[in-house]
Amino acid sequence: MDNLNRDDARPVISLGNGDPTLFQCFRTAAAAEDAVLDAFRSANYHSYSPPLGILPARRAIADHLNRDLPYKLSADDVYVTIGCAQAITVTLEAISSPTANILLPRPGYLGYEAFAAHRQIEVRHYDLLPKRVGSPCGNVFSYEHLEKIAETARKLGILVIADEVYGHISFGSTTFVPMGVFASIVPVLTLGSLSKRWTVPGWRLGWIAKNDPNGILKETGIVNSITTVLNVSCEPVTFIQGAIPQIIENTKEDFFMNIIGILREDADICYNGIKEIPCMSCPSKPEGGMFSMVKLDPSMLEGINDDLEFCIKLAREESVIVIPGVAVGMKNWLRVNFACEPASLQVGLERMKAFCRRHAKNKNEDPYEVIQTGNCSNTAGCPGT
Repeated sequence: MDNLNRDDARPVISLGNGDPTLFQCFRTAAAAEDAVLDAFRSANYHSYSPPLGILPARRAIADHLNRDLPYKLSADDVYVTIGCAQAITVTLEAISSPTANILLPRPGYLGYEAFAAHRQIEVRHYDLLPKRVGSPCGNVFSYEHLEKIAETARKLGILVIADEVYGHISFGSTTFVPMGVFASIVPVLTLGSLSKRWTVPGWRLGWIAKNDPNGILKETGIVNSITTVLNVSCEPVTFIQGAIPQIIENTKEDFFMNIIGILREDADICYNGIKEIPCMSCPSKPEGGMFSMVKLDPSMLEGINDDLEFCIKLAREESVIVIPGVAVGMKNWLRVNFACEPASLQVGLERMKAFCRRHAKNKNEDPYEVIQTGNCSNTAGCPGT
């Protein structure tokens, strides 16, 4: 934000932070708002919360997750957290030890890496092509792919941490499958929240669910470690917890389908808009989540050496914010949040296009015009070839 030009009268368009609440079209369900008001006005939830969360909330979350599982979770399998961020920190705290290590995908969410470093957990990476990874790349793993992950984890003797904060936010050909489906193969700690699916990140209500029908997490002390960490942690706001049963029960499918419809439209706008910018390419159209990873070719631009410099100058000159790929472990890529009001997204992409045109090295032969007419003779500069 410090790189914005304060003299630019145009509205800032943020394609960086994954907070759809900035746009009215992503307002949460009225049933969710009513549930919070009812819980607050009941005066039943003004007290401190138990460290693991209040029982009605834990039971409701377990029932919610059970809809997609071949076995049943109980309230004892769920721990309520302050958003998914606390679910991450509690989980990593619980597994930390002098010899612990964690295998993280790259690109990925750097919150894991930051907290692992804080707890001196060794971080190991496996690099994934952006067209094969989930958030922040917009792809949805198939049942078969997740089963292979479970089998691999079993062979390595490790548990799986499944961050499913974007669970069910899929709008392509692949249906969302929770990792907990494979808990009979390998123990799974599922992390989730209301933040994305209900579009209420500011309510800070998340959870950890232990999918462990074979009791391995209890035997190895992980369950006890999670409880111990939560016993010395802060709890989510009690009246938000009190609203959970009503939020889950009363939110109609129409609300979710409307959100999915907007995101599908946004994904199309983003993918097609990026195709019109020669120095950028998108490996595949997003099929889930709210982000897309976009490959940047700085060699086609004058005075821009990498993704970080691109983002700084884009913010200053066009009042458009995107995240440099280096922030998620991918140099010379861009992380674009497409969860916007569609008209705003289109304006943001047009500004990005104008920025790239202005900084293009070869201004005598305008590659933007060539792509629009479909007469691209240089396939190296054509996204999708």
